[in-house]
Amino acid sequence: MNDGLVGIGEAARRFGLAESTLRYWEERGLIAPAQRRGNWRRYGPGELHRIGLIQMWREAGTMSLDEIALVLAGDDGERTWRAVVQERIDAITLQQQRLEAARQHLEHLLTCPDEHPADDCPYLREATTAGRPWAMVN
Repeated sequence: MNDGLVGIGEAARRFGLAESTLRYWEERGLIAPAQRRGNWRRYGPGELHRIGLIQMWREAGTMSLDEIALVLAGDDGERTWRAVVQERIDAITLQQQRLEAARQHLEHLLTCPDEHPADDCPYLREATTAGRPWAMVN
């Protein structure tokens, strides 16, 4: 019978997840199978979409399960889902800035004319003297 539902094993394979991950997400209230008989779980298109969203937000958005739960549920009285998403965007922006600074420091290290840049390079010495070398970007 093809009712459009897939078992937990198939759902896990589609998204490259362990079945235990889906069980854990269910325990956390993030997903619920469309049908459950005993230990058998079956997921429909809506649940598969939700699994895809959770996986995308975990991997691409680096969101915690608590953040994802709030976004899926809506506002919780203290924080809005939009505030959670904005906080994640701000964190990603800061991380990008730090990565750009790290890239620039490493590129300088490769091209530094000093024989021992870790000891002799004025650029690197200035960066570390500033106290936050990852924040110093040319």
